[in-house]
Amino acid sequence: MPDAGTRPPHRSASTALVLALALLAAFAVPQPSGATVARAAQHATAAREPAMTPAQRAFVDDLEHRTFAWFWDTADSTTGLTPDRWPTRSFASVAAMGFGLAAYPVGVERHWITREQGLERTLKTLRFLYGAPQDSAGATSIGYRGFFYHFLVPSTGARFEHLELSFIDTGLLVAGALFCGEYFDRPTAREREVGALAESLYRRVDWRWMQPRAPLMGLGWTPEHGHLPYDTGHYNETTLMLLLAMGSPTHPADPATWSRYTQGYRWGTFHGQEYLGFAPLFGHQSSQIFVDYRGIRDDFMRAHGIDYFENSRRATLAQRQYAIDNPGHWTGYGPLEWGLSACDGPANGNFVVDGVKRHFETYWARGASHTEVQDDGTLTPNAAAGSIAFAPAAVLPTLMAMKQRHSDRLWGRYGFLDAYNLSVRVAGHERDGVDPKLGWCDRDYLGIDQGLIVLMIENWRSGLVWERMRRSPHLVRGLRAAGFRGGWLDHVPTAAR
Repeated sequence: MPDAGTRPPHRSASTALVLALALLAAFAVPQPSGATVARAAQHATAAREPAMTPAQRAFVDDLEHRTFAWFWDTADSTTGLTPDRWPTRSFASVAAMGFGLAAYPVGVERHWITREQGLERTLKTLRFLYGAPQDSAGATSIGYRGFFYHFLVPSTGARFEHLELSFIDTGLLVAGALFCGEYFDRPTAREREVGALAESLYRRVDWRWMQPRAPLMGLGWTPEHGHLPYDTGHYNETTLMLLLAMGSPTHPADPATWSRYTQGYRWGTFHGQEYLGFAPLFGHQSSQIFVDYRGIRDDFMRAHGIDYFENSRRATLAQRQYAIDNPGHWTGYGPLEWGLSACDGPANGNFVVDGVKRHFETYWARGASHTEVQDDGTLTPNAAAGSIAFAPAAVLPTLMAMKQRHSDRLWGRYGFLDAYNLSVRVAGHERDGVDPKLGWCDRDYLGIDQGLIVLMIENWRSGLVWERMRRSPHLVRGLRAAGFRGGWLDHVPTAAR
């Protein structure tokens, strides 16, 4: 086990931050005035806005605003610690914090908050994350070697119980921070501090250390047991994290990481679509919040003639067709009710429904692909919403129908509750949200699922996250190290920072 006593004195963190500020200043480019930038952004956004009917636009505005408000209202305004779920009391989620950071600029652009409000919340969050203890002891620390623990105590930010340092959740958090660094780019001391803090958080992550079986990337570590025996062995949401790891200027991943990762890919056909498979839709969506894969390809995608964006479109349409075909005969499935992904569920056990014994799960990585099918009749609106940029013609009518059909149970203060199941119609479980006639509906909103909704809607509407992250020298460096070429990537200068 690494020795916490070998860590440098705390003052070295301040020194690193000062150096990062100086580094950013050295590469600073004169910016137009704030008013000029704001007017230009409004005009550009209006010009790019997808064509929608008045009813569709009103719905999208409302859904995006409500979902943004979940992050703004539930995150601690001093530390940025964000609950895993609400209103049920829970631990704080590092991944939800990353999505929350990314959501604040969306609120600024949509004029739900002022730029100063977004900047203040972002600064407080990043300052807390950078200053919180990092050591190998675990009991009072927020992380170690730049990684963060999966869940945190909401009152202190310390590790929650005995959970692991998380490669995936750290990547989502760092991506949110880097996006804020690219967004808050005006030549003021406070906005430059955002960039410096984001740089410092990213540069201290020791990605290479998380590869005990290199070139595979490990998924976690605990002080009690060391590295977990799990690696990124097949296609899923970890593409973003691997690219960040390969682009690191301080602790880059093994150069063979990406090529080894793609060896686990499984290409196949499912319900009329041919694509790279992963069953839950979140695996096709989470990384694409931050990476604009349109028109850029690695060796694998070049060999198959598509890009990862098109792959996610096909995965989305395959799931929709699966629901239309409905081989499991689940209640409600069809062209306007579909979407399997990781989400809450009604119960963990077997129930007899309409004379048939059915098995149901609580939280579960549901999905359907040629790789596997994990389906208990539970649908989650975030599965469809997270694909709005890939297949808007299929997604938008679905979301509007879900609200119209189930608004009294599925729609609330912060938009869609996490999930519902129309098949589990049994008596005796009313306290768990099960209606004997209508089925089950969740009572919680989940942070990571809310993030998919608000951020992918904004990417579809304006490309905000995609376009800012194209400027990240670290992401560009990672993409090139992984062998990506083509499209916008060929026109980006060599990363300087």
